[in-house]
Amino acid sequence: MTRVTVTKRFRRDRGSVTAEFAVVLPAAVLLLTAGLTAVDAVTTRLECLDAAREGALAGARGESAADAAHRRAPPGASVSAGAEGDTFRAEVSAEVSLLGDLLPPFTVTGDAVAAMEPEEPTW
Repeated sequence: MTRVTVTKRFRRDRGSVTAEFAVVLPAAVLLLTAGLTAVDAVTTRLECLDAAREGALAGARGESAADAAHRRAPPGASVSAGAEGDTFRAEVSAEVSLLGDLLPPFTVTGDAVAAMEPEEPTW
């Protein structure tokens, strides 16, 4: 290739990187946002599971399950707890927003079950 041919070839490619970047940038932003939303959803679910575990253990000991679960739950979470036979069940639910507030949120839930502790014997 001569010098003139190489120069003409590079002139035809001028601006192609900018055009490709303009096409790829929205897709990259969407993927990044989706990834961050997934991380937020998993984190919130783990917080719900942890709060439900605390609530179930507290309820099994005869303490306030709702108070124990609310202390560990993510902000705005709802807690339901109650005895079921010889076990105590707690459930914590929280909403996770999608793409900021552009899409409706979805709910993640964590639940836990603990065996009721026997009552203290009175001697």
